[in-house]
Amino acid sequence: MFIADDWKDYEVIDTSLGEKLERWGSYYLVRPDPQVIWDTPKEHPMWHRPNGHYHRSNRGGGEWEIGDLPEEWTIGYKDLTFCLKPFAFKHTGLFPEQAANWKWFSSIIKETLAKEPGRVINVLNLFAYTGGATVAALAAGARVTHVDAAKGMVGWAKENARRSGLENAPVRWLVDDCLKFVEREMRRGNKYDAIIMDPPSYGRGPKGEVWKLEDCVFDLLEKTSMILSEEPLFILVNSYTTGLQPAVLSYMMNTVFVKRFGGSVVADEVGLPVTSSQLILPCGASGRYSG
Repeated sequence: MFIADDWKDYEVIDTSLGEKLERWGSYYLVRPDPQVIWDTPKEHPMWHRPNGHYHRSNRGGGEWEIGDLPEEWTIGYKDLTFCLKPFAFKHTGLFPEQAANWKWFSSIIKETLAKEPGRVINVLNLFAYTGGATVAALAAGARVTHVDAAKGMVGWAKENARRSGLENAPVRWLVDDCLKFVEREMRRGNKYDAIIMDPPSYGRGPKGEVWKLEDCVFDLLEKTSMILSEEPLFILVNSYTTGLQPAVLSYMMNTVFVKRFGGSVVADEVGLPVTSSQLILPCGASGRYSG
């Protein structure tokens, strides 16, 4: 399992009955988590007086119950700073488990630049959300193209870069449909040394097109393979979709990328340590290709 175990400003304190108690800097949140199917005692006092509690609705969705919680605050990860706020469907604007992947690809970028000073490493971040992976890649020394269909998310990512002291780093911020952007890059002949993608499980395009990850992901991977440089450094594919288990990610990435470029793939669950139990909470899956 890929474990994000070097946070200082974030921790999963406890989990029980479909919820997790988390500390985000100085604030405590209770949020739903479908992986938490066990019933254990909620002994920590902040279970009963968190700063924010997202309540699921039986009819779908839910709403935040806000206590002593600001509209926005920040937390740090190493030299990076992220803006947080409680918004749409339980989210805060950051997936802390992805720090395990930031650490992995940052080391590849840094090691490559140490061996080849002056090299430009072009990274494409698709479905880039609020830019956690973007700022990590920029901080490691890469040039990043950040693509997301939501203008608000791209603005949030820019703010994360600014707060992290990376406002002058080499990055293109693009509000665009990711698949259509990849198709245009194929026609233009543009190439990237690495690709990061975190495609949603389900969504709709600007003209109402339905996106279902299981139906679209293989086509997406094949098309992204066409815009990679001859010797790609890495590819990261994240999945929070139940049907795309690590073995499925591994099979697809071996079929598309290893067959074309060589290299190797490792796929596994991504997890966060739980302080109260000293166990690991699973938080999706990632496939990692290394050239």
